[in-house]
Amino acid sequence: MRNAGADNVGTAQQLREVELVPPAAHSGAMTEETDIAALSFEDALKELERIVSRLESGDALLDEAIALYERGDALRKQCAARLDAAQARIEAIRADADGRVTGATPFAAG
Repeated sequence: MRNAGADNVGTAQQLREVELVPPAAHSGAMTEETDIAALSFEDALKELERIVSRLESGDALLDEAIALYERGDALRKQCAARLDAAQARIEAIRADADGRVTGATPFAAG
């Protein structure tokens, strides 16, 4: 069985390193943004991976490729935000020998 926590740390770094060229001025429809916000991290990541595969295949027509790119960028931002929130929660918790929360400890990814 794979270690999902280790995969997510690597994924967080990869998401932060991805630099996408901003698409032409276009603000996504509110329903698309709401739809993305409702996705779990795992579902958003899977959809992003499907979009990347589709774009890399070169089979998408220009308009479809642009729409896929825009959705992929929104998914990437959502995944990065979810990972940042999870990291903040981890950093906020530190327990003593008895298991009581005693303070904050920075999260060391690596």
